[in-house]
Amino acid sequence: MYRRFDHRLLRVPGFLPTLFICLAVTFATFQVAHSQTRTHGLSAFGDLNLSADFAHFPYVNPDAPKGGRLSMIGTAGLITYNSLNAYILKGDAAQGMEYIFDSLMVRNWDEPDAVYGLVAREAELAADKRSVTFYLRPEARFADGSQLTAEDVAFSFEILKSKGHPSIRLNLRDVEAAKVLSPTEIQFSFTGDQVRDLPLLVAQLPIFSKAFYATREFDKTTLEPPLGSGPYKVGKFIQGRFITYEKREDYWAKDLPVNVGRHNFKELRYEYYRDRTAEFEALKSQAFDLREEFTSKVWATQYDIKAVRDKKLIRDTLSDDRPSGAQGFFINVRRDKFKDIRVRKALDLAFDFEWTNKNQFYGLYDRTHSFFENSQMKATGPIPDDEKALLEPFNAKLPASVFQAPYAPPKSNGSGQDRRLLRQASKLLGEAGWSLKDNKRVNAKGEILSIEFLIFSPTFERIITPFIKNLKLLGVPANIRRVDPAQYQERLKSFDFDITTQRYVMPNTPGAQLRNYWGSRAAEIRGSLNLAGISDPVVDELIEKVIGAKTRPEMFVAARALDRVLRAGHYWIPQWYKASHNVAYWDKFSRPAKKARYNRSIIETWWFDADKAAKLEAN
Repeated sequence: MYRRFDHRLLRVPGFLPTLFICLAVTFATFQVAHSQTRTHGLSAFGDLNLSADFAHFPYVNPDAPKGGRLSMIGTAGLITYNSLNAYILKGDAAQGMEYIFDSLMVRNWDEPDAVYGLVAREAELAADKRSVTFYLRPEARFADGSQLTAEDVAFSFEILKSKGHPSIRLNLRDVEAAKVLSPTEIQFSFTGDQVRDLPLLVAQLPIFSKAFYATREFDKTTLEPPLGSGPYKVGKFIQGRFITYEKREDYWAKDLPVNVGRHNFKELRYEYYRDRTAEFEALKSQAFDLREEFTSKVWATQYDIKAVRDKKLIRDTLSDDRPSGAQGFFINVRRDKFKDIRVRKALDLAFDFEWTNKNQFYGLYDRTHSFFENSQMKATGPIPDDEKALLEPFNAKLPASVFQAPYAPPKSNGSGQDRRLLRQASKLLGEAGWSLKDNKRVNAKGEILSIEFLIFSPTFERIITPFIKNLKLLGVPANIRRVDPAQYQERLKSFDFDITTQRYVMPNTPGAQLRNYWGSRAAEIRGSLNLAGISDPVVDELIEKVIGAKTRPEMFVAARALDRVLRAGHYWIPQWYKASHNVAYWDKFSRPAKKARYNRSIIETWWFDADKAAKLEAN
């Protein structure tokens, strides 16, 4: 049970739903397969798995039939939208907008971070890695038939850097310029010390029509469908209720190797429900086709229905090989009451995961320990020499605990009120200057230590309520503040909260997005993803070491060192994870024999099975 923050979710609600589709994996560390040679793709730390003459990605069915509709619930927690502009701070963007835009290159989800040519036929990295040139396909077209040229690519970069969402602008800060060399050639130049992420970043930016925006303001919310060049176009929609995307039969790139076997549905439809119970009932009545289940109690107890027993409604678990990343209650350390690390650690001691997992999650989850959970970037055990060598220059700025085993959240006795842990928490609060007065924790100024949990959906109330009871035993009054999605979005943008829940899913090769998550500069940028307000020069320097790693093992070492420092900072109360997706869908679809390793790939690689659908309808 969680809100995911991955390639579908940079707006939860309020973060761009499509940014990670275009960018989440672009911040990977970069190396062209053969330096100073035109290449059909870009990869991190080594050669590309696929040769220049590859026919299709290995996880697709090249003969998949086209047609039919996929109607679904998209990202959990997104219950409305009011804009078709997914790349600015304003508004709540509709899900699925990524499918109307092409990019220079597109991701192979079977490799950690490789991308292959879409609009760009080839790429060439300069010897000093300070620039990359892309060679565009002259046949690339927008949906209105106009040619997609290097001018459009340059415009897209410039408008995103100047008027895009703050998170995009932050990631583009070291992309110095985009120079049009010819209608089919564009060169990006870079500045700064960490330039190797940047070719992959610009390779996956969405491409907008310069002519279209000549008469429109880019930084305004709008319900006018934008002009794209991708496999779908916006179809029918009712604001806040649903939106459809129609497959473009005239899509210029439908036969390219990167698209063979993909985009098989004639129509995609995203449904919106304000109530999760109503949403589940709608699934059971076949009002829509597919839903990923994020609520463990529902998955464990409410699918024992006739349609499931008759194998008409399929319950399936899809593996997830990506790093599970960081999910937890993030504490807003911008607020004075949370600045003392002992206060934050005390809050962690008061949350009883073992009781929650047993009684509310039916044992379906594991406890999150790391900011890089479920990956080789997770720090474990006594600090090894290579991590120690990275951290020793910062010795004077770090607590001694960083050089020991990394901090792990406490394991309770599962009673829901572990007195041993609560005594430890009480002691820490006292040491931090919060004494008990009339059963309330107060500081020297007489101010009461109180906490508000900010949410936009009732889903988390049953999780937070027992937590609040333990906080009350410590003398810390707490409450749940549930607001509507628009207000929630605004409060996140302005960091107007005490504690909120978030999940950051890490790419296999993390890079510049780490600055946005935990960098000091992002802590002060309205609308950034650094919800906790982490502002630590040591963290900043370690982030740069992750970004600057020249090999994958070197990156692992730097990430583990960063993990130790972040965990020692107690910026969050870690929650839980599972390395899989629980999906329920009506039996009218088929899928390739092989699943992409690092993506669900449902929308891109499944197809409508007319025979199954007819059988389902007949019964």
